Amino acid sequence: MTKASLVGLAAALVFLVAEAPAQPQARQDVVVTMDDGTPIAATLHLPDAAPPAEGWPAIVVLHGLPGDRGQSNAIVATAGLPAQGYAVLTFDARGFGGSGGLASVAGPREVADVRALHAWLGARPDVNASRIAALGISYGGGVALTSLAAGVPWRAVVAVQTWTDLASALAPQGLVKAGALASYLAAIPAERRDPSLTAVVAAATAGDAAAVERWAAERSSLHGLDSVRTPIFLAQGRRDFLFDLEQASLAFSRLAGPKTLYVGLHGHAPSTFPAADTGTLLQLASTWLACHVRDAPCDPEPAVYLVSETTGQAVRRGTLPPTRPRTFALAGVSTFAQRGRSVRRTAPLTSAVEVFGTPTVTATVATSGGFARLIAVVTARTPQGREVVLGAGGVRTRPGARKLTIRLPSQATFLPRGSRLTLTLSSSSAAASASAPYLDSPMPPSARARVGNAVLRVPVLRTPVTR
Repeated sequence: MTKASLVGLAAALVFLVAEAPAQPQARQDVVVTMDDGTPIAATLHLPDAAPPAEGWPAIVVLHGLPGDRGQSNAIVATAGLPAQGYAVLTFDARGFGGSGGLASVAGPREVADVRALHAWLGARPDVNASRIAALGISYGGGVALTSLAAGVPWRAVVAVQTWTDLASALAPQGLVKAGALASYLAAIPAERRDPSLTAVVAAATAGDAAAVERWAAERSSLHGLDSVRTPIFLAQGRRDFLFDLEQASLAFSRLAGPKTLYVGLHGHAPSTFPAADTGTLLQLASTWLACHVRDAPCDPEPAVYLVSETTGQAVRRGTLPPTRPRTFALAGVSTFAQRGRSVRRTAPLTSAVEVFGTPTVTATVATSGGFARLIAVVTARTPQGREVVLGAGGVRTRPGARKLTIRLPSQATFLPRGSRLTLTLSSSSAAASASAPYLDSPMPPSARARVGNAVLRVPVLRTPVTR
């Protein structure tokens, strides 16, 4: 998330002021020293009133990458959170802004920092230690969920466009998205990176999926969320190819406590943040926090909000929406070397469809001469000439012939009637898209792939929300 995006988010929060008009507040910059001596720069925002006998409920805001508490402070001020009766703590994560130390991206050290900040805030006599929530965006959302799974006693968590299983985000099906990982970590200046980041980028570039998965496992919350009953609000983008829809939908399915899933227009590329529905998202999150942190009246039932791609309106359900499979047979035989590719196209769609879930490509493939990986990219061309990318997926290959299935990013994508889908199979996602999450590392000159008939399977909503 860029600085411009976070400034835009602050502007998008203006609507919340209508709920709680801005009032003077007490604000002070502080430094909290961690157990390893690292100073963490923070800002404490307090309501301009006497605290209740039990202390103020509180929210800790965790910023995205890149980012710092400056953007978080703008959000707090614009939203008027202290005027709503919250004590709010914003802070620069380790290795960012005015804080010391080196960033290792949501690792055990960052979790320890969050635990210490929660304890520091809860120890204040004007704060209710049992009513401290976390609000995290992207990187901050990942830290919030990972710290919750590690036992930090959040009263509630709001996590926006983030991950729950970082290994499946960065190395799905055992093939590392080296380009995506390098681009994500490039937002951290080299002098502020923990050596572990240099090591994991080197492993990703070398195709060492096992090393990337070990690194990512320490930074993931999915398995730990099975045992928590903390209220969790997950907001994921319809089309986010860094942290796809499954990062939230799998967690939502596992959670046993109060839960909400919001699937909206925001997200990492190809989406943006903020987006047209950011106001709706944050209004729902604000109401939800009031319910679970301040005991305001609310509907306790699980909720799934799915936003229309065209109108921005949110449709509420109690569960994930049902889907049906749409299958496209793509016959043919193609042989190509590393720089080559196989392209297959469907007939125009006879009706509009709304993809919801994980598209897959299954093909009979024979490789030889050291051809090491097969990448599938699916795009669609609408009748108006607009190209819609459904994403890229890939698998490692071994010599010989076998049937392979490649998973694409989980998503919610509307395709109008008359759209025509294109499947491109190659050794790199760059063969069909300007975005290249899978790097095209060298193969021997003798490397060849022979691809036979392919099948594209797309889960689509039984009842679309986009028209």
